[in-house]
Formats: sequence, structure tokens, C-alpha cells
Amino acid sequence: MEFLSDKPLLITDTILRDAHQSQAATRMTIGDMLPALEILDSVGYYSLECWGGATFDACMRFLNEDPWERLRTIRKHVKHTKLQMLFRGQNILGYKHYADDVVDAFCRKSIENGIDIIRIFDALNDVRNLEQAIRSTRKYGGEVEAAMSYTVSPIHNEDYFVKLARELEEMGASAICIKDMANLLLPMDAYSLIKRLKETVSVPIHLHTHNTTGTGDMVNLMAAIAGVDIVDTALSPLANGTAQPATESLAATLKGTPRDPGLSQEAMSQAAAHFRKVAQRLKDAGSLDPKVLSVDTNTLIYQVPGGMLSNLISQLKQAGKEDKYYEVLAEVPRVRKDFGYPPLVTPTSQIVGTQAVMNVVVGKYKAFPKESKALLRGEYGAVPGTVNEEVRALAGIRPEEVITCRPADRLEPELEKYKEEFKDVAKSEEDVLSLALFPQVAAKFLAVRDAEKAPEAARQTDPNAVRELYVEFKG
Repeated sequence: MEFLSDKPLLITDTILRDAHQSQAATRMTIGDMLPALEILDSVGYYSLECWGGATFDACMRFLNEDPWERLRTIRKHVKHTKLQMLFRGQNILGYKHYADDVVDAFCRKSIENGIDIIRIFDALNDVRNLEQAIRSTRKYGGEVEAAMSYTVSPIHNEDYFVKLARELEEMGASAICIKDMANLLLPMDAYSLIKRLKETVSVPIHLHTHNTTGTGDMVNLMAAIAGVDIVDTALSPLANGTAQPATESLAATLKGTPRDPGLSQEAMSQAAAHFRKVAQRLKDAGSLDPKVLSVDTNTLIYQVPGGMLSNLISQLKQAGKEDKYYEVLAEVPRVRKDFGYPPLVTPTSQIVGTQAVMNVVVGKYKAFPKESKALLRGEYGAVPGTVNEEVRALAGIRPEEVITCRPADRLEPELEKYKEEFKDVAKSEEDVLSLALFPQVAAKFLAVRDAEKAPEAARQTDPNAVRELYVEFKG
């Protein structure tokens, strides 16, 4: 098969963020990273994804680290490679919408502290939820990588994503990312979609997939043949399974072709030797369960990503209803249809999954968590499809209560309020933003950080801490 591009394929390595978020509940520390940072910088990557997603919360909640200090430290040691982060649009890195001035401040401080590229996505692909983050990133000199949350449904076809890509380019995207968080994009579909995108938009196309279903390597190869500009991979010690396909494998596959990424095998080998020790530590601490490396084709059957499966199993165990597992799996697509076919990525994956569990355990739409009501009311934005109005009525939501404007338009400026609220705790604007996103977690962390001498025990990761669901495909 002929390559549709003769340019070297660019590689973004996720070892510092999504790889350990997907496999080890985001438990890699800055101490784990430090010995390898300058080696990673010498590999020849296009960028290193190192921040955002669940790292911000996990740094403070579990690792007693300042996420801003982590970013500054990485930037200090990585001088030649772009640094990249994942940003949840109007949700920033939290789980609710924030006012535009908070989004603006977070983009500004992220770039000031060392980020070059901000990958911005919305769980519903509601572009209104990307507007402010795109504007702010451009204003402060960052590169905007606008992401399309990839999914499969009667309305999510190739035409849908081509149209969305064109819209994102018009909004000011520097590049467009296909964010295949559940590894649903199959190899031949990847070839077809990327070929059309390259014919339609002029900005680079970046592919992000996982290897949950065992197809990730083939997806990346077909994408490379179709002319994709950049792909995400993970250095081998934390690659595959719920993480990204291995960097070294793709580099070897393309070696000597027009798309050879030209990465230093020696530097990758040195970095991998270090991260094998880190991966072993994470296994020994119980953060990395070898099960995450297994191929799980349930994603292709039920369109339920691997991390969401673990969430469903946990909820059923708590309810003593583990025998209802397959009933819940079958219920997920029905709930998703009733809710307007949202892509299953944070937070919609948790919302749809929890509703499916409640439908099976309690009774069909006998109870609605507040998050389900918020989604049906339009608080997260416009769902891609049509909501089942009977279900919305059962949730107690009248048609006139449905939000049709950009949700953030209903929010008054918040930044000055947060500065006043946290003036006795925050030592910087970065602290204010940490407190705004995670008030309880950040307050506890800052108290330890700012104590005259924090107890050494507080600086250690607790290997017995409950393994939160950050391992989910989200990013």
C-alpha cells in the first residue's frame, strides 16, 4: 500500500501522563520522572504529553505534589521538546463548568508555567464548550489542538467528524486531534477518516488511540499510511492494554520508509530501562494491575471502554448484584440512546454507566442521579442526538427547563470571588486555581505543603489507598 504522505511521522509520547493514568491510576511521581526527563528530551519526539487530565487532581490527592511545581520541573529539564496537556474545555480539569475568566486564567498560567500545546476536548463535542479555551490559548501564545471525541453511533459517522473538523479549524485550531479514548476506531476506518480529513482541512491531524481492544498498532499504521501527521504512543514499559500502543514498535515498523519518525533507539532504550523499574514499583504498590494489559473486546461489542467496565463491576459489587453484569452491559447502549448518544468519555461515561446500573438494580428509570438530570437538562451542553422526551419527563425535567444556550453563558465571572475566598490559603494565582477546581483536596494539600515542616509520612504515596477510577480511558 502506498503512503499518502512522504513526511516523517511525528510522535507524541504519553509516558508522563496518559500511559500511567490509563494503567496505574495516575500514580507516577515527579521523582519517578526526573531521572529520565533529559533522556526523553533527546529522543526526537514532537511533544511529550505530561500534564492535565487526571494528573492535576492525583498530584494533590494521592502524591502530595504541587501539580504546578511538577510542570515547572519538567519544563526545566525538557528544553527541546514541546510539552502538551489535556484540557476538558469549559470543565478545565474538573468535573463542572467554570466561568470564562477562570478558563482564561488557567490557560494563561498553564502556558506561563511551561505548556506549549493544549489539547482541548468536550465530552459531547459541543464546540461552544471549547470556544473560550481556544480563544485564551491563542491569546497567550499556546498551540490549540482541538480534539474530537471519537465514538460510534447512528449519528457519529465519517461525515459527522469531517464536518466537526472543518468547524474546529474555522474556530482557530492549530491542529485537530481524533481522540479515540475507547479504541473504537478500527484500522480501515482510521485510514478512510484520516484520508478525508487530510483532503478537507489544512491543519495537522493528530491521532490518539489506546490498545484496549488490541487494534491500536494497526490503527496507527493505517493512519500513518493515510497521511496522519502525528500519533500518540507510549514508551513500552507502560504501553498497550488500556494505554497507547508502544512507541518503539511503531518506530521500528516505519524505519526506512518515508514516514520513519527518526527517533533515537538508543535514547528510547535508556528511558525504557528506567521506566521498567517505575512500572515494577507501581505493580508492587498495587497501583498497576496486570489486568489492564489484557485485550478486552467487550468495547467493540458494547462500546463500553475498559475503565468504564471496571466502574460498572465495582458498582455492582457494592450493590451485591454482580450477577447482573451482562444485563447492565446490555442496558448501557439503551441509556446512551435515550440520553442522545453522548460519546462515552469523562464525565458522560460515568453518568451513562451509573444510570444503566440503577436501571437494572432499582428499576428502569425509577431513580436518576443528579448527574443524569444535569445531562438531560443541558447543563453539560447539547447532546449530539435527540433525547428521549419520555425519559426526560421521568427525570422531572420540563421542556422549558432545558438549557439551550452555551452553559457557561449562565455563569458570572468567578476568578475574583475565588481570590477573595481563598486569600488566607493561596500563596499564588496557581494556588487559587487549584482551590477553585478542587477546594477540599487542594486545601488539604496546601496545608501540608505550607506547614513549617511537613511530616515525612505525608510525602509518601499510600500503596493501600483506594484505587480511584482515574484508570478510565478518559483522559
